[in-house]
Amino acid sequence: MNKEMEKTLYRSEVPVEHTWDLRDLFEREELWKVELLAIEEDIPTVTQYKGKLGQDAKTLLDCLKARDALSERLARALTYANLNQSTDGSNPVNQENDAIVSSLYAKVSSSLSFIDSEILALSNEKLTTYIQDEKELQVFSKTLTDLMELKPHMLTPETEEVLAAFGEIHHSPYMIYQRSKTSDMEFSSFVTNDGSEYPLTFNSFEKYEESSDKELRKKAYATFSEGLDRYKNTYAAIYGTEVKKQVIESRLRNYESVTDMLLQEQQVTKEMYHNQLDTILTELAPHMRRYAKLKERILGLEKIHYCDLKAPLDTTYDPEITYEEASKLILEALDVMGPEYMEIMEKGLKERWVDLADNHGKRSGAFCSSPYGAHPYILMTWHNSMRNTFTLAHELGHAGHFALAGRNQIISNTRPSRYFIEAPSTMNEMLLSKYIIKKSTNDQIRRWVILQSLGTYYHNFVTHILEGALQRKIYDLAEQGTPITAKILCEQNVDVLKSFWGDSVEIDEAAGLTWMRQPHYYMGLYPYTYSAGLTASTAVSQMIEEEGQPAVDRWLKVLKAGGTLKPFDLMKLANVDMSTPEPIQQAVAYVGSLIDELEASY
Repeated sequence: MNKEMEKTLYRSEVPVEHTWDLRDLFEREELWKVELLAIEEDIPTVTQYKGKLGQDAKTLLDCLKARDALSERLARALTYANLNQSTDGSNPVNQENDAIVSSLYAKVSSSLSFIDSEILALSNEKLTTYIQDEKELQVFSKTLTDLMELKPHMLTPETEEVLAAFGEIHHSPYMIYQRSKTSDMEFSSFVTNDGSEYPLTFNSFEKYEESSDKELRKKAYATFSEGLDRYKNTYAAIYGTEVKKQVIESRLRNYESVTDMLLQEQQVTKEMYHNQLDTILTELAPHMRRYAKLKERILGLEKIHYCDLKAPLDTTYDPEITYEEASKLILEALDVMGPEYMEIMEKGLKERWVDLADNHGKRSGAFCSSPYGAHPYILMTWHNSMRNTFTLAHELGHAGHFALAGRNQIISNTRPSRYFIEAPSTMNEMLLSKYIIKKSTNDQIRRWVILQSLGTYYHNFVTHILEGALQRKIYDLAEQGTPITAKILCEQNVDVLKSFWGDSVEIDEAAGLTWMRQPHYYMGLYPYTYSAGLTASTAVSQMIEEEGQPAVDRWLKVLKAGGTLKPFDLMKLANVDMSTPEPIQQAVAYVGSLIDELEASY
């Protein structure tokens, strides 16, 4: 007898307590629209300084302050539209509002592009004198210094203004990708041998691939892959456009390569970039192959396939955890961070900063959006699993970071490099896993938490580092003039996967489609930075365990610093030296030790 098919809710059917409260940004949509008009009308509060930034330090200061004030308002307006779009991309009103605010963003960016051009026209000596003469300008010193480093790659003011005017078009590959995923891409349901019918979405697939039921995993994977395959040529065209755009811009700006351009934006050296990719790809692979073989043996599989990699190793113990229980556990685990940090965590968990629902049109994955001057917002889909608990802790790490940075820095100084961005988030995951292991006397729970920790490393050191490895290959091919097609992307992806997993995992053709799953490919060199952040948090969490308060104090100082330091210096402030492969090797060794303990426990 057929079981009733599980129902995916529409946004209007979701319980309000499972949604975030956007009234903290704008009480209602009408007020948001009023603010859009006001922002557009207030562009002259900044453009009044056009052509005058070379006059004196006070004029430059006033202009930068005016830009910050407008930027803060624009960030709120953008966030409001983007958050609505993220929770229901199928809603035409959300689509329209997202497009409206994107156009406004492009207009503001174009209108304000003169600022960077005029500052770059100043000599280094004159700018230094300005900063010395006007004390308040010192808070903008890193912004100004970073800008001057871009001087060799800036185009004429007129060209920069034209490029900025095309901002909405430049961001269109990402927008089209997200719009298609949330609004158009549909997957068939699938039926298991007992007659149960299961609906399939991007979000529900993440649940199925972690199922202990081999048939469920296999059929969900096959159906999901069939769905992706129907869209692969369109998605390849979208991503190929994104890559081509970056290659063209890097050449226009006289960079040696697109990688050089994207790394300068992150303030990361090529050595640091290649260290991160190569050390993990080379040294982690043997550990993960052991892990795959262990899964194959324990799960009784004749051969482990790609669709089995996220299957739970311990199928006898998979406790459910409610959002309320998870919140309590996270607060206990993070208590070591002290009252200021914990106040942010408690508010985030109890005052509807988090959107938990699974509904039609909601984007997959999880993120934290932190508009300056307002509290952060976290999107995820809650399935009552411990993995969800670690995801929640992760996103709360971003929230804590930007809440502290926002309290201590002006808007221009809040965001550090992407290379550092994932350190505060993975730190929370590390503290959570260490807390559960420490308080538990049950071997089964200990093993279960080790598996959750390995899930964190798998996500950041395997999934994202393999995305980074694919990116590196694709950029190289694009710069050689190779067209980026679905065939190329799938072939290169399979090559990356086979190179890492060797003969320990059966990599089928469908595995080559995984480049379609993540939006990170549209965010520059983002994927590899997850592993950089986890490398730092692995080291610092160990210091907190060994030193206690001094290490916590250092870390809080780093979080409050926001974007006032380059990523290497931020990590150095936390006593982590990323100029060598050593911290990466230590983190990889730690993963190996977790696998050693697992092997010994079976």
